Amino acid sequence: MPQKIDFSDPLLDASDSKVGIAVVGCGYVGLVAAVCFAEIGHTVICVDNDATKIGELQAGRIPIHENHLAELLRTQKPDALRFTTSLADAVRASEAIFVAVGTPPLENGDADLSYVESVAAEIARSVNGYKVIVEKSTVPVYTSDWVGRVLRRNGVDRGQVDVVSNPEFLREGTAVVDFLHPDRIVVGTASNRAFSVLSRIYRPLTDGSYYRRAGSVPGSCSEAQPAPILRTSAKSAELIKHASNAFLAMKISFINLVANVCESVDADIEEVSQGMGMDRRIGSRFLSAGLGYGGSCFPKDIKAFRAISEQLGLDFTLLKEVERINNRQQTLFLKKVRSALWNLRGKRLAVLGLAFKGGTDDIRESPAISLVRSFLAEGCIVSGYDPAAMERAAATLNSPNLSMAESAYEALDRADALVILTEWPEFAQLDLDEVKRRLAHPIVFDGRNLFDCADMARRGFTYVSVGRPPADECAEMVAIARRA
Repeated sequence: MPQKIDFSDPLLDASDSKVGIAVVGCGYVGLVAAVCFAEIGHTVICVDNDATKIGELQAGRIPIHENHLAELLRTQKPDALRFTTSLADAVRASEAIFVAVGTPPLENGDADLSYVESVAAEIARSVNGYKVIVEKSTVPVYTSDWVGRVLRRNGVDRGQVDVVSNPEFLREGTAVVDFLHPDRIVVGTASNRAFSVLSRIYRPLTDGSYYRRAGSVPGSCSEAQPAPILRTSAKSAELIKHASNAFLAMKISFINLVANVCESVDADIEEVSQGMGMDRRIGSRFLSAGLGYGGSCFPKDIKAFRAISEQLGLDFTLLKEVERINNRQQTLFLKKVRSALWNLRGKRLAVLGLAFKGGTDDIRESPAISLVRSFLAEGCIVSGYDPAAMERAAATLNSPNLSMAESAYEALDRADALVILTEWPEFAQLDLDEVKRRLAHPIVFDGRNLFDCADMARRGFTYVSVGRPPADECAEMVAIARRA
């Protein structure tokens, strides 16, 4: 059960609730954590070995697209949040060190923990008193044990440090709100002393004091219903993160598989999802059919969780199937486009959406990038638009047949078809009469089910979506694609 912390406990009775925090890594997780820790009242030093990135942050420029992040950064006083390349200085000045460096997948699916090990060894050389080392990166079970061994091998006594697992549950695009209004705060440690430090850090969220503050970021938590905190063992905390992401990925793959069944029998996945989601045991979240999951977390974490299971001699075939369904979802969508347009070579496609999801500029493992790459390989001329991810996408795809438009409407001009690949809210608000006027042919492939099928048919569009009966003459061709 989530715990209600008794702040009268002597271990938690700190004369100053402000904690000195170092955050190692200025990526999506580290930067959001650093800004949010400062926002709730702590003194934070954010560290990265990329001097260019640190220079940008010191100048107030955010290298990622994340709602609320730039605004919160501007409101922090210089003594509350600063950026540096010196990990040693940050460690010596801090009580808690949050490690938020990358853990990319190796070829065999294992997480690459070399950055975590390197940081742990460097921290060891700068320990000047009791420190709490906090795993914030997504890491496999047993990582906290290994970090402890690295610290001891580098001369740190057991009593000088505690290693804690405090996994993040942030969604790109809503990461700031997710941090400040969490479903749960998981703290994995057997040390009461370390838990007291983490409790002090999160106290403004767990006692509700942050939410009564003027100008606090709004969200689901409140003073009356503050953020819950759950204390577990370190191993349990490490598994909670991987198991949670694996389950959500499984839910996405499941609803996409159901969507394919719906297409085969002319049912509507939107109706099926609504009926399923009304069951409180299932819930409606992550039941939107589409092109599958992507981003920096789900693909990597699925591989890492499966690799851990295999190393332990456990058969987690279920996760292999989740990956297979997810990859096939993009292949099926490509077949729909190919079947409806007949030949793709020379076709002009307007592509809306390049990020792996709306609200972010992250294109890592993006289904949209994968599909655009396929369109280009088949000889299409692509005009793309994304509110945040065009610069990253252009650099990654690097094709003479790809251009970036200034607006969604500009991308449509003279295109043979519109292809929607990311669920940015503004795409759902497009003036459909203007869309039809600008397109050379009124053909729309909607990988995110943003529009109503019947309405699109009434407006004269050939409309192909996911898990719903296609409108107009595409029905027979899409059926052929499904059987292929």
